Amino acid sequence: VFEDAEECARVLADAMALKKSAAAYMHPEVGVTATDATVFGRNYFNRYSAPETEVFEDAEECARVLADAMALKKSAADYLHPEVGVITTDGASFGRNFFNRYSAPETEDVELADERACVFAEAAAIKKSALDYMHPEVGVSVSDATVFGRNYFNRYSASEVEEDVFAEERAEILNDAMALKKLAAAVKGANLPSTKSTKLSSIDSDVGPTIKSASTVNLFGLSEEVV
Repeated sequence: VFEDAEECARVLADAMALKKSAAAYMHPEVGVTATDATVFGRNYFNRYSAPETEVFEDAEECARVLADAMALKKSAADYLHPEVGVITTDGASFGRNFFNRYSAPETEDVELADERACVFAEAAAIKKSALDYMHPEVGVSVSDATVFGRNYFNRYSASEVEEDVFAEERAEILNDAMALKKLAAAVKGANLPSTKSTKLSSIDSDVGPTIKSASTVNLFGLSEEVV
């Protein structure tokens, strides 16, 4: 069958390849023999006579390493030989700042100036308070015109006034006093009954053991003098 023939061919090919690999492994002295033309080709960039080249990333890393080494070497030399001094040819190194030159007038930052002014003002206020405390005989001297002004409502010749809250409180107190006075006068002039009392019926007769109607009204606590 055609499928069996193909399977047999593949098995034989695998067996030949395994045999060849085993022979090459057991006899390395035989060497490799090939007749393919591409095997004898050469790479132009990797040929023996080509100049030595380097990958771009490796070149950048090498440059950084060399730059760091040079900087470290310069720092070590400056540390070991301070007598050499600093040598530079940069034109900007010889420039001068107009505001920081030696002949410029002394200046101060705005924040420092404001802080200095606040400190001086507080010191002056403390000094004035100390002088006023130590010398009370000096008195207070002032030239402000508003100090000599007078309040129209609080002047000596003004009529006496009272605040609304106090006036309302005063009126309530007076009303309570008048009510108490009237009550006291009514109690004093009233004809109060004596303390002797008896139980009287609605017809002013003694309540006896007689049977009364449920609708009968009894008045208790009235004295004999009440008519």
